[in-house]
Amino acid sequence: MACDHPADFFQFGHAAAILLACSAHITYTFFQAKECSFFRPGCFLTGRKPNRFISSMNPHDEVVLIVDRDNNETGSAPRQEMRAGGLPHRACYILVFNSRGELFVQKRTMSKDIYPGYYDVAAGGVVLAGESYDESARRELEEELGIRDTTLAPHFTFFYQEGKNRVWGRVFSCSYDGELILQEEEVASGFFAEPEKVLALSEKEPFTPDGVYVLKRYLREKP
Repeated sequence: MACDHPADFFQFGHAAAILLACSAHITYTFFQAKECSFFRPGCFLTGRKPNRFISSMNPHDEVVLIVDRDNNETGSAPRQEMRAGGLPHRACYILVFNSRGELFVQKRTMSKDIYPGYYDVAAGGVVLAGESYDESARRELEEELGIRDTTLAPHFTFFYQEGKNRVWGRVFSCSYDGELILQEEEVASGFFAEPEKVLALSEKEPFTPDGVYVLKRYLREKP
């Protein structure tokens, strides 16, 4: 169901929010919402993923591709071992835009093993053993947001390090106006907003630092 006006939200039953951007500052107004199958600016989503999309593997049991400082493959390790040892690994980052040029921002669940509860400008995650960046991006996009069979535009590869998080990331983007179905284990909620307003919000709220780097570089290098 389309959400054309804040009043539309009151007929639903789950907590969500509308992000209202003002010329001088950003404020939040909270409403009751369930899910929107077509998105309006600032429409929060709390739709949950049907069982067919949920992996039976516990994320902590995933086997992650391990690389060296030059992004050469060196082996694999369980996800917990990778995090504990700060092992360099690969990850994909997918910037999801709608046809109005707004970016989807998700709020990470508190169960995430890194940056729990933070906002994130990109879908994505670690590249598993035996996966390419492209395969990982398509898997993560479907698992987290229910997006399938969409065109992914590749952008740049980068190395990022903060503390024990050492990652070789590859950035993709896509345009999508369809229904988003959020993965309950990893995505608490989300909203669409203009990229510039997302960056302004990142100065006031906790955002994943690698995601902020990705968005700033994407905007800087965008044709």
